[in-house]
Amino acid sequence: MDERRVWPPTDHADDLPPSARWYGTPAPPPRRIPRRLRRLLLIALVSLGAGAVIGGVVFFVLNRPEAPVETVAETVLVTDRLAGLTYPIPAGWHEGALAPVTGFTSVAVNDDRATVMARPGEKLDAADPRPALLKLAETYSRLLLHGDTIDVVEDKKVEIGGRTGHTRAVRAGYRDVVNQPAFLRVTVLTAEEARSVVMLGLAHPDDPAARREIDTIMTGAR
Repeated sequence: MDERRVWPPTDHADDLPPSARWYGTPAPPPRRIPRRLRRLLLIALVSLGAGAVIGGVVFFVLNRPEAPVETVAETVLVTDRLAGLTYPIPAGWHEGALAPVTGFTSVAVNDDRATVMARPGEKLDAADPRPALLKLAETYSRLLLHGDTIDVVEDKKVEIGGRTGHTRAVRAGYRDVVNQPAFLRVTVLTAEEARSVVMLGLAHPDDPAARREIDTIMTGAR
């Protein structure tokens, strides 16, 4: 007996060919896109892709974050009202609360490397401030350096911030292997009513960078 399974006729069996009445409606063949239309679609897709890339680039350019603006570091000033003086301090320095040497009314420090101090001074001969400067330099050299050898690095007249004066710098050396050489600069400047301003810079150990920073502070005084 033939056990082939047959499908019952459908309601629209009369509209179908004989074979479809029993075995079902054949699936229609897939429709092919005409070659010309495929080419047009391909061009359109490529154009859309290029447009998306261009649009993305334009969006990125218009919406990219602005480059950070380089900020100019502000100059920090130390104002000494008692001495009638203002002086700038370089990056890495900060104003101290109390000067380590009696009589000085302001101080700026760079860790333990270098120190600059200022104070009001006594009356001096504005035409020749060097004798008063030599006396101060000798006093502070003995007080702060205690060097086995003291070599004069510089001794000259100066004009700073409209004031005339004199400066002297020395370098202290030590015979022991523990203490490194130290640098000391003392500057006196004329002030109102024939008085003076005293500035002192100390670097230990002595090195070119510390010297430059001390000189920058003193020459920037106003």
